[in-house]
Order: sequence, then structure tokens, then C-alpha cells
Amino acid sequence: MLNSSDILRGYMDTIILAQLARGDSYGYSISKVIQDVTGGIIQLKEATLYTTFRRLEGSGMIESYWGDNVAGARRRYYHLTETGRAILTENLEEWHQYQQMLTRLFETGGQENE
Repeated sequence: MLNSSDILRGYMDTIILAQLARGDSYGYSISKVIQDVTGGIIQLKEATLYTTFRRLEGSGMIESYWGDNVAGARRRYYHLTETGRAILTENLEEWHQYQQMLTRLFETGGQENE
């Protein structure tokens, strides 16, 4: 049986890119927003989050920089690049297509109305 972590894995890059499309941010903040928006259903493990950041940065979709040391530990911020913005747009278009197809399949039970 497919569980939510299997589904989530395929959309992790898009989830992170979408968060960064709203503005530069750091890991804990992104993780907290995702947890809050999903009512705690999605809770990202730190290893998953930072592995995704490294992959996205290696692919040129995001860039990182060290923020000003205000109070506490210095934070690494992430910024969406133009490449990342283009990939996000493509991924969202693809998601909407899949969403529409799945909705039709679920509503019709896989059978077209005759």
C-alpha cells in the first residue's frame, strides 16, 4: 500500500521551491510553515529537508547564503533562482494536469459516462 511519505517524496522539490517562491527563508522556518499549513500531517525530517536543499542547490534551482547573526545561531538562508522558478512553474503545471486526471478517475471510477 502506498503511504503518504511515498507520495510526498515525489513532490518534495516542488514543495520547497513553492515555499521559496514566497521569499528567502531558512530550513527550520520552511519546515514549520509546511507543518502548520498541513495541520501537522506533514512533518519533514531534518535529513530529508537538508538533502533536498543540497540537491536543489546542486541543480542550480536554489542558492544559499549565511544570514546576519542576530540572536542565536547563524542561519543559512535559501533563495529561489530563475532556473528554480522556471522548474517550479513546470512542476505546478504538471501537478494541475495530474490532479485533473486523478479527479476524473476518482469521480468516474475509471469509467467514462456513456
